[in-house]
This record gives sequence, C-alpha cells and structure tokens, in this order.
Amino acid sequence: MQKKLKNIVFDLGGVLVGLDKQRCVDAFYKSGLDDIAYYVDEFRTEDMFHELEIGNIDTHEFCNEVRKITKRDIGDDIICWAWNQLLTDIKQNKIKKMIELSEHYRLFLLSNTNPIHWKKCLEDLFPYDGYGVCDYFEHTFLSYQMHVVKPCDEIFEVMMERGGMNPEETLFLDDSKANCDAAAQLKIKTYNVVANSDWTAYIDKILDRYE
Repeated sequence: MQKKLKNIVFDLGGVLVGLDKQRCVDAFYKSGLDDIAYYVDEFRTEDMFHELEIGNIDTHEFCNEVRKITKRDIGDDIICWAWNQLLTDIKQNKIKKMIELSEHYRLFLLSNTNPIHWKKCLEDLFPYDGYGVCDYFEHTFLSYQMHVVKPCDEIFEVMMERGGMNPEETLFLDDSKANCDAAAQLKIKTYNVVANSDWTAYIDKILDRYE
C-alpha cells in the first residue's frame, strides 16, 4: 500500500532546538547590554530582531544596532554569544529519530531564524556522529534567506513549490499554533508541538494517523 504521507517538515526552535529565554536575558545583562536583555525578556520581535530574521540586515549590521541602542562599544562576538544563549541543544534522541525517519520520508526544515542562530546550529548543535544538517534534511527553508516569515502564506507556498511537495502528503510540526493554523489553511497536515517537549515519544502515532 502506498503511503499517504511523504513529507515531514520540522520547525527549529522549540521543536528541534531547546530554547532558554532566561539564559539569554542573563547573558545580555552579563555583557552589559541591559536594553537588549529587556527586548528578549519581553519577547519583542520588532526593530533589529525582526530585520535580522527576515534578512533585511546581516549580522554585523544587527550588532551595530545593538551598539547604537545600548551605547556600548561591544564586539560582534560578544553580542552573538549572548544572543546564542537562547539556544540550548538538540537532544540526541531527536537526531536519531530524524535519521530513522529520513529512511522513509522526505524531511525538511522550515524556520523563522537568523544567521547568528543558524551558524550556531550548523557548527555546534546539529553535528552528531559524523552526521550534519544535509544528512537530516533534503532542504532547509530559513526566513532570513527567503525574506519572509511564518505564519505568512508565502513562506509555505514557496516551500511547497521548491520542495515539490503536495500539501496533503505533508506533515508540519511547529510549536506555534498560529503557524500551524496558517499551514492548515493551505491543506498541510499539522501538529502543534508543546515547546521543548520530546515529540519522539509520540511521532510514530501521529504518522500512523495518515497511513
């Protein structure tokens, strides 16, 4: 019997990568960047954070904005370090499950992210036992490269077109209800993951629903 589900699309933060907002806030305070710590603590995504995530500014321009707001002469490396403290790790069982799933499904990544966090993920979080991002995913769709963010319809439409995906054969896992709702409107099957939860414990049952 032919499988009804062929594609699985993962969100990054909260689904694959653990997030720790307080650790990030503390890192900005520790670096003397109190005004930026406030941005993170309040989950404010406007200004330079949004511009970085949508790809309108690069890493150095983002750091320049941080220096302008804080009036502190802080190096790019320290700013990037503090911002990367938002990311904790990718649990090995999640990586092992993705490797297993990739033998039966086409895997993709769709993330609202920025070049600072993505570099951290590529270099420190995804590598495992000789594996890397290209071993898990057929393609990665990143907001800062696509210049559009979830939950805009465009980011899903571009993903499906470039990935050659049929929405009705695609499952999307995200920790944002708004993102899942947007995908569902386009007939993509969705599962709203509880942020930082271990979805490996129930992913097989979810997949069985569509087979």
